[in-house]
Amino acid sequence: MTTFASPETFAAGARANAESMLTLAKSVFASAERLAALNLNTARALLEDSVASTRLLMDAKDPKALIGLQANLIKPAIEKVLAYSKSVYEISTDISGEFSRLAEGQVADVNKNVADVIAKAVKSAPAGSEVAVSAVTKAVSATNAAIERLNKAGKDATAAAEASVSAASAATLKAVTAALSKLPA
Repeated sequence: MTTFASPETFAAGARANAESMLTLAKSVFASAERLAALNLNTARALLEDSVASTRLLMDAKDPKALIGLQANLIKPAIEKVLAYSKSVYEISTDISGEFSRLAEGQVADVNKNVADVIAKAVKSAPAGSEVAVSAVTKAVSATNAAIERLNKAGKDATAAAEASVSAASAATLKAVTAALSKLPA
């Protein structure tokens, strides 16, 4: 006897998928709002800094003072660029994490459903089909193990990328500071 999913089962699955997509859509919109706010605030700060810098540079009395002012303005500008880049990276990492959490939840649901189907199939399987059921069970287990390894590899890659971004930011700021200290005062 073959077991088919009931209309209620399909409806429940459809509702769960709709909820997952709604959650994902909300996360995407929240990230878009964060990015838009970051860009607006950055643009505002850039305009204010540009006006202030231009005023300072216009007040320079001689070329030496002009060079000194430019050197003093470079480090804060680099720091702001690095802070902006870090903020964009954090926003993208957050939404990526949300995608991963949603995907992991979906995989867990599929695994549960497959396990339920296998359990029902075992109950109604004819005598002598134990080998086939065992093969399907092992295939499902191997697939789950592969998915877990891929998830771990993705998380490890994300952690490595975060460490690289932090290290690159620190190295850039250190190099700029060292270069600025060598400029004539």
